[in-house]
Amino acid sequence: MEFPVLLIVVIGGLIVLLREVKQYERGVVLTMGKFTGLRGPGWSIIVPIFQQMEKVDLRVKAVDVPDQKVITKDNVSASINAVIYYRVSDAAKAILEVENFRFAVSQLAQTTMRNVVGGAELDEVLSQREKLSERIQLVVDAETEAWGITVENVELKDFFLPELMERTIAKQAEAERERRAVIINAEGEVAAAENIAKAAGILAGAPGALHLRTLQTLNDLSSDQSNTVIFATPLEVLRAVEGVTEWTKGAAKVVKSE
Repeated sequence: MEFPVLLIVVIGGLIVLLREVKQYERGVVLTMGKFTGLRGPGWSIIVPIFQQMEKVDLRVKAVDVPDQKVITKDNVSASINAVIYYRVSDAAKAILEVENFRFAVSQLAQTTMRNVVGGAELDEVLSQREKLSERIQLVVDAETEAWGITVENVELKDFFLPELMERTIAKQAEAERERRAVIINAEGEVAAAENIAKAAGILAGAPGALHLRTLQTLNDLSSDQSNTVIFATPLEVLRAVEGVTEWTKGAAKVVKSE
């Protein structure tokens, strides 16, 4: 009976002493309060009371940064949130250099986001969100390097504006679209006027071209079912009439002087 009892005691002791470390983890071991090394994946023997091991997950973590009230550089009050992706690059530092690295990273991301967004104007926040995200990432990564933390990425998600400010921005965007429409319309009219002037110059320089154009217009009118027909007098006829009128006036002056 002694052998089974001894076996049970040995197995129970091993169960108490053995600690499992998964592939994506590292175990930080403290012996009598002092750091004595890291344990890799597998089973490790940890002597109770004398030794203590805290496991650290090395996988990339996504932390949701809650809504933060910010005031932009141009005094616009808003609310913004983000998500930060980080991983533990040095398990020993993550345990020894900071009390709770998860909470510390979250708090640092919040304060950094408020500072960076607060130093930018509203237009910059709306149009250059990626640059602000990169700026936040650089600041947080530099601060957490001493904790054995590497910040992989920071993404600004939602940017909430007061309702009155949203209406103002919508009106501004509408006015900008109307301005562009007016400019495009004016540019089209200028181009059309230039083409018309060019066509008129070509018709004026070719004898009979305007008369042929008039005949073509009359031909087009002949296919219309309307009872109203507008006859366009060619400029050559008007010039001929004008010449006759001038000659008549001159002849009258000569007769009167005689």
